Amino acid sequence: MDLYLGFVILEGLLALAVVGTNLLVCAALCLHRELRSVTNCLVACLALADLGVGALAIPFSVVLSLELTLCFYTCLFLACFPLVTTQFSILLLLLIALNAQLKIRLPSSYAVYVRKGRALGAVGLCWLLSLLIGLSPMMGWNRQGPYVEGNRTLATTFAAERGAVVLIARDQPYGGFLSKVYPGARGASAYRQLHDEHLGRCSFTSVFAPEYLVYFIFFACTLLPLGALLGIYADLFRLVRGHFLARPLRAATRGELPMARTLLLLLGIFCLCWIPLHVITCVRLLCPGCRSSAALDRLAVLLSHLNSLANPLVYAMRKKDFGRALRSVCLRYVPGCSSAKVQPQGRSGRR
Repeated sequence: MDLYLGFVILEGLLALAVVGTNLLVCAALCLHRELRSVTNCLVACLALADLGVGALAIPFSVVLSLELTLCFYTCLFLACFPLVTTQFSILLLLLIALNAQLKIRLPSSYAVYVRKGRALGAVGLCWLLSLLIGLSPMMGWNRQGPYVEGNRTLATTFAAERGAVVLIARDQPYGGFLSKVYPGARGASAYRQLHDEHLGRCSFTSVFAPEYLVYFIFFACTLLPLGALLGIYADLFRLVRGHFLARPLRAATRGELPMARTLLLLLGIFCLCWIPLHVITCVRLLCPGCRSSAALDRLAVLLSHLNSLANPLVYAMRKKDFGRALRSVCLRYVPGCSSAKVQPQGRSGRR
């Protein structure tokens, strides 16, 4: 119980930190027009995905860890939402890497081919693909049979207890509004029966087939994009090295080199945060007799959510203009930090 309470407290603090930092990123990009490049627009979309993690995915994770008795499709949606935001983050990292590669490979014609409208269209396509991948269990690739069959006794007991309450309430004298609620609900017995047939103990592993999590989510939808990202970064640094050996880099190309390093760091942090959780899932599938401790499982979940906090912090530390914009937003709009006068558009005042 103490372990679980500590997990809930840490998840709550992490959710607040994720929401706050990613809101600052979005506010900085809205207030500072000089930051509104295609790359930073993609960064803002990544911040929105991380904002969804802090606002919804982390609370959903806490609900799943309670293992409450829920309707199957309610539980399935709670479990699917984190998959959508994670897949969206992976596809956005791939899109940002492709944008950096085009900027270095096609420095003269980059502005002709890459525009904000096209970039937002690509973001919309990434969001659509993420929805299709993350919500595919709701289309049939799930464990509804084992979920309901394995918890049929629990659901029957729950229904019997509710029926006993109805019987008791019927035999009691009138005691106000609540005394009439249960007898009046007997007319909805068909709905209750249908609902009870889908009841079960809700957890992340009770609604997903292990093959779906390992072969589809991990191997196909995580490792393949990460491999493509590594290939893009290898090509980027090979191009930059070739430019250094042959001729001096153009100013635009030199400016993209720190950005490529920042994105490579984000990729490393993403792998560090998410691979442990996927490894635990692989062990459960490939070694059914092996058991992992509850503390290890919750630590892996916390680590995966920590990735959404790391992204804005990396940008603030690695990109000076981005860090100054975040600092100015904090000084201007965050209570207790308004001692300095900062212009929202990044224009310094006269000394």
